Amino acid sequence: MTELIEREKYVKSGVHLGMRKKSKDMDQFIFKTRPDGLSMIDIEKVDRRIDVASSFLSNFDDILFVGRKENAVPVLDVLDEATDFTVISGRFMPGTLTNPSFERYFEPDVLVVVDPLIDEQAKFEAIKKRIPIVAICDSYTDLDYVDLVIPGNNKGRKSLGAILYLLTREILKKKGEIEKDEDFGFSMSDFAGEELE
Repeated sequence: MTELIEREKYVKSGVHLGMRKKSKDMDQFIFKTRPDGLSMIDIEKVDRRIDVASSFLSNFDDILFVGRKENAVPVLDVLDEATDFTVISGRFMPGTLTNPSFERYFEPDVLVVVDPLIDEQAKFEAIKKRIPIVAICDSYTDLDYVDLVIPGNNKGRKSLGAILYLLTREILKKKGEIEKDEDFGFSMSDFAGEELE
């Protein structure tokens, strides 16, 4: 399979850098553990899962992206500007998916979370409403209730920028909204906040 981007760009963005801890669930995505104990996520599996997730997500009209982490907010703000997807960056208000009387109530077809641990309120509400959950999962993530895993470093802005740039671009291609990579009016550097290309 052809990679979505060159391997060097994945490495430069740090998508493969996990944590010193790893969960049993995520072991299948770990390439190796360095002598210092840092888990290294398999770049080929990151690439493959972004492709699989974009195919899955392209089937839905109302996609909700959620991320509370500080490094996720600027990335999601660019994603919001680049697409018609619904994006909630920063605090996720309780009741957004479960309380019809809440002014910002929304019924998405699918939820994408930057971190299923940090974005637990959104995850909890999606579970209650039986909304499928796609999640970017680091080496220490518990995969309970995650329907589709995108393995990768979900801590750094560059890594999140690379993953969400590729995911967005591929969804738009598979939906037929753009024809080729060059038609996407945003670069990976726009998402990552610094030059990665």
